[in-house]
Amino acid sequence: MSEQERFDRLRLIRSPRIGPVSFRQLMARFGNAGEALRAVPELAARGGGKASVADPTAVETEIGRSKALGARYLLIGDLDYPFLLDQMEGAPPALIVRGDVGLANGQCVAMVGARNASAAAIRFARQLAQELGQRGAVVVSGLARGIDTAAHQGSVATGTIGVIASGLDISFPPENAALQEQVAQEGLLVTEHPPGVQPLARHFPARNRIIAGLAVGTVIVEAAPKSGSLITARLAGEAGREVMAVPGSPLDPRAQGCNQLIRDGAILIQNAADVIEAVGSIDPRMVRQGNVDFAGAPVSSDVAATERDTVIGLLGHAPVPVDEIIRLSGLSPAVVQTVLLELELAERLDRLAGGRVSSR
Repeated sequence: MSEQERFDRLRLIRSPRIGPVSFRQLMARFGNAGEALRAVPELAARGGGKASVADPTAVETEIGRSKALGARYLLIGDLDYPFLLDQMEGAPPALIVRGDVGLANGQCVAMVGARNASAAAIRFARQLAQELGQRGAVVVSGLARGIDTAAHQGSVATGTIGVIASGLDISFPPENAALQEQVAQEGLLVTEHPPGVQPLARHFPARNRIIAGLAVGTVIVEAAPKSGSLITARLAGEAGREVMAVPGSPLDPRAQGCNQLIRDGAILIQNAADVIEAVGSIDPRMVRQGNVDFAGAPVSSDVAATERDTVIGLLGHAPVPVDEIIRLSGLSPAVVQTVLLELELAERLDRLAGGRVSSR
């Protein structure tokens, strides 16, 4: 990949209303980011709106700030972009990282859990992470309070990856600043956000998909119902990864999420041997053999006005799966995806989790 193409790809993903799905679709249609950038305004016009692309000066400034932090970029298409993450729906087109990138292509196991975890759970998580590291696994977590902190502390000596919901220059929670720096120095620190971005609430579910996507399996250690940890577990399950949980007392609300996961089919975990047995070894076929192509995101260069009207007519404020729109419209996936892309660029469409869309 040329330096110009790398710059254009970063500029494309930093452009307004372009997310992971639309990025892949634009790359599938135009083949390179430069052509995609030039086409964005016209596509938005077809969708009934206007769109601009990221200012190259702003992107140059971001790159300079990242380099000053000792960070580098991993783009989809790079040979060292984490392969398992690349298979995740909505994988970030650009990651900013500090540390040992090779860890992300090892046997990664995610560990997440309650921020207000019990002392017993924190001790268990730290010990479990340490034993997993001794068995050759890389522990992935989110540098949050509680279980995340314990997981990193237990595994930083053997290999750990911290995924954060802010820029690399922001530490959250603030008391984990030293730990975050240690992870960057001795392990790998990962984000999809440029320097200076604060950890907003909406960033954490997106952060969780990276945690789940990097790992062959996810272990939950204490989690209340409807917690962020259960979101990570759901994302892991949807991606075909192993979901594991540590059981707890039914009298402790912090254990209800784990017990519920086990009841619903998650693997019960009591020690590191259970985890290693559950995840097995990495299939040698799950190693990238070449550059990523974007053929899996069908788009069309020819959409008739009647076809566009058909797709728009099936959209409403209630989210609906894209597959359902394809079925009801009778149109090809490429045509439907193109119309949705045009509407998204025109700010007339929202994409939601689970491959669903709704009109604005």
